Amino acid sequence: MTMKLNNTFVALSASLFLMGCGSTALVSTPIENIDTLPLKVTPLTEAQKQHWGHANLLTDTIPGMSVDKAYAELIANKKGEKIIVAVLDAGMDLEHEDLVNILWTNEDEIPGNGIDDDNNGYIDDIHGYNFLGESYDEQLEMTRMVGRNMGDPATLAKAKAKLEADRNKAMQNKERYEQIMQAVTNADTAVQEVLGKEIYTKEDLATIETEEEEMLQNLGILSQMLSMAGSIAEVKEELNGAISYFTDQLNYNLNVDFNGREIVGDDPYDITDTNYGNGNPHIRRDDESHGTHVAGIIAAERNNGLGANGVANNVALMSIRAVPNGDEYDKDIALGIRYAVDNGAKIINGSFGKPFSPNAQWVYDAIKYAAEHDVLFIHAAGNDGKDLDDPNNPNFPNDQINNGPEMADNVITVGALESKYGSEMVAGFSNYGKINVDLFAPGAKIYSTMPNNEYKFMGGTSMAAPAVAGVAALVWSYYPSLKAPQIKQILMQSGLTTTTKVLVSGEESKATEFQNISKSGKMVNAYNALIMAEQVAKGKIKL
Repeated sequence: MTMKLNNTFVALSASLFLMGCGSTALVSTPIENIDTLPLKVTPLTEAQKQHWGHANLLTDTIPGMSVDKAYAELIANKKGEKIIVAVLDAGMDLEHEDLVNILWTNEDEIPGNGIDDDNNGYIDDIHGYNFLGESYDEQLEMTRMVGRNMGDPATLAKAKAKLEADRNKAMQNKERYEQIMQAVTNADTAVQEVLGKEIYTKEDLATIETEEEEMLQNLGILSQMLSMAGSIAEVKEELNGAISYFTDQLNYNLNVDFNGREIVGDDPYDITDTNYGNGNPHIRRDDESHGTHVAGIIAAERNNGLGANGVANNVALMSIRAVPNGDEYDKDIALGIRYAVDNGAKIINGSFGKPFSPNAQWVYDAIKYAAEHDVLFIHAAGNDGKDLDDPNNPNFPNDQINNGPEMADNVITVGALESKYGSEMVAGFSNYGKINVDLFAPGAKIYSTMPNNEYKFMGGTSMAAPAVAGVAALVWSYYPSLKAPQIKQILMQSGLTTTTKVLVSGEESKATEFQNISKSGKMVNAYNALIMAEQVAKGKIKL
C-alpha cells in the first residue's frame, strides 16, 4: 500500500528570495498557494526524465534544482569566471563529445615528454592525475583488513563478520540471478519458436493458447519480466549486469587472496610512498563509467545539441583517477585532494565512500588542507538507506567524528532525491542524518554522459553530489569573491523544504519530517542560491 501524505513546500523555511524589476528582494512570506501544490500524477515525458534535476518545483511539480529558471532569469546576460572542479573518482572519458571542450588543462606541462615540467611533483599531468596506475578491480577495505589482519581487535572483528555476511549474500544473489536468467532464456527460446519471431510483446504472449504446464510457466515468467522492462533483451541485459556485479564482488571485492594493487607498485598503506601512478586519468575500460557520468552532471557542455546539459557553464573539469572497482584507498584520496588543491581546483566532488577507513586521518588532514586553501569538498552520503547518525552506520570520509563538531567548514554531504514530488521523493537507497548529511539533491535515474559518446540513466548519491557541485560552481562563478564556507551556507540556507513527512529507506514505517533527515532540512535550489549569493556578496546578508 502506497503511503499518501499531504505535501507542502515552503522556501527558505517560510521565506523565499525572488527577482523583481531588475533587483533582488527578500520576501518574508511564502509564495501564494505554495502550500497547495498538486501532486504530479502523470508520468514524466522522456525529455523530463532526461532533464528533471534542472526542473522547477513551483512550475513543474518536480523536485529539481531550478537550474533552467536560474539561467533564464538571473544569469542570461552575465559572464562568470571559470571555476576548476576536480572529479575525484574513477577515470573520465577525456574524449567524450560533451566533455572534451571543458577539460582543465595544465598549461605549464608539456604532454608526453616524461618530465615534470611545472615541478608540481607529477609527470605529464595534462588533464589531471591517475593514482591507480593501470589497476581497476579492487578489494573492499574490510577485505584488505581481514587479509592483512589489520586494525584494532574490535574493528577487525566487525570487518570479519561483515565480510562473511556479504560473501554469503553475494553467492546467494549470484546463484539466484543465474537461475532467473536460465529460466528467462529457456522461456524466451520456447516462445520464440511458437510465435516465429525474436521480439514480442505481452499482447503477443496473450495470443498463445496452451494447456501445457511448462508453456504456461514460460508465459508467466515472460509476462512478469515484460511488466518490468520494455523487452526481454532489456531483461537479459539487466540480469547479466546483476550477475556480473555479484561475480565481481566474489572474485575481487570480497576475495582476500586478490591483489589488485600489485600492478601499481606502491605501498598503499605508506603515505610517504608517493612516486606512483601516471598522468593519464582516462578510463581503462568501457565499463569504467562512474567518473564520466559524474562529470557530465556537473558540467556537460550546455545547449550544444548533444545528449546532456550539465549544471554549471563556466567549469574546467579536472580528472583525478583514484576510485577503483572496489573501495578507494585512503592514501589515494588524501593525495588526490591535495593534488586538486595545489593545482587550482575550487571544488572537489567525491562520489565515493566506505564503512571502514584504517587511515581516515590522512583524509581528514587533506580535507583540512583544502579548507585552509578555500576549497569545497562535496561528498556523497552513500546508498545503504541508513541513518548515518547511528554510530553503527559510518560512511567515510565525513567532517566530524562520533557526531561531534565539524572538523572543517568546507564539506557538504549530499543525500539523493527521486523525481516524484511527494512523500516518496527521498530515494529509498539514500543515506540520511540530521548531523551527518547536509542537504538533498536529485540523484535517482539521472541522465548523463557515458564512455564512447554515449548517455545513460544512473542513480545514487553519487549523482546527487555532483548536482550540488554544479550548483556550487555556478554560484561561485558569478560571485567569485565569496569564500568556501559562505558557498556551503548559501546552498544549505537557500534550499526548499517540505513541512510534511517523507519516507526514508523506502519504508512507510520510517516516515519522518524532511527537516529531520539532514542538517539543513533542505533540497538544493540554484535559483535561490544565486539570489542569496548576490545579497551576501553585496554585504546585505551576513551568514
